[in-house]
Amino acid sequence: MNTPLFEGSAVAICTPFTEADEINFPKLAELIDFQIENGTEAIIICGTTGESATQTLEEHIETVDFCVKHVAGRIKVIAGTGSNDTRAAFLLSKEAEKSGADGLLIVTPYYNKASQRGLIQHFLHIADRVHTPIILYNVPPRTGVCFTADTYKTLSKHPLIVATKEASGDFSLLAKTIEACGDDLHIYSGNDDHTVAMMALGAKGVIAVAANIIPREMADMCKAALAGDFVRATELQLKYTKLMATLFSEVNPIPIKTAMNLMGLDVGHLRLPLCDMCPENLEKLKHAMTASGIAIR
Repeated sequence: MNTPLFEGSAVAICTPFTEADEINFPKLAELIDFQIENGTEAIIICGTTGESATQTLEEHIETVDFCVKHVAGRIKVIAGTGSNDTRAAFLLSKEAEKSGADGLLIVTPYYNKASQRGLIQHFLHIADRVHTPIILYNVPPRTGVCFTADTYKTLSKHPLIVATKEASGDFSLLAKTIEACGDDLHIYSGNDDHTVAMMALGAKGVIAVAANIIPREMADMCKAALAGDFVRATELQLKYTKLMATLFSEVNPIPIKTAMNLMGLDVGHLRLPLCDMCPENLEKLKHAMTASGIAIR
């Protein structure tokens, strides 16, 4: 039985950039403080939403280190350290560990499309060589590969593989995994709009994109679900369902970073190959934000 790294809402935080295309560390500090002030339980730094795929190795390591130091133990810091190269994932994991990250979020290797045997070997190779708890990340629409419940069960036997961020959208897989692994593998929703339904089945919370702009609301939704008040949790889920859908009208993190800029959070541009939203989707995003009570500047 493993103790959850956190329970409630964690933010997959965006990485702000300066006009000179460097990481804006003063702004990142502001974003982290904003999250802590609004009830977020953990910061996921350098994940997909943080545009880790277009960060240099040096930027990635420096950003994780900065986040750990700025958070200073106030909440958990979980570093995205995944790669389609096992050696690179291990290197990033060791560097995050040196910085003092509380956990590692490691996505299934993308593009390679590893077999289940390959997935097991990849994750065990890393888990056997670090000392920090690992959250697996299953997001087949982005990676082209999906865990099975049997693979989850095998990996859950490792003492450092403690949880998974489940973004497959497959509730049958979710139920089978919970049945097979029990408390050896905690579940976090990887889809904002599935959070309450997944928590009703036993998930411990969410690693959320929407929390970048509605952190208090995501925190309150999770707290209600953890307390067994699914009426209140469902009310919040449904209230923000349209907004959550619109935040994925284009590939993440294009809409969420656009929304943050519309709010005046000034997180800067997206790095190519990500680009500005098309005008039609931008108008839909503005409408969804206004309908959700979010002021646009």
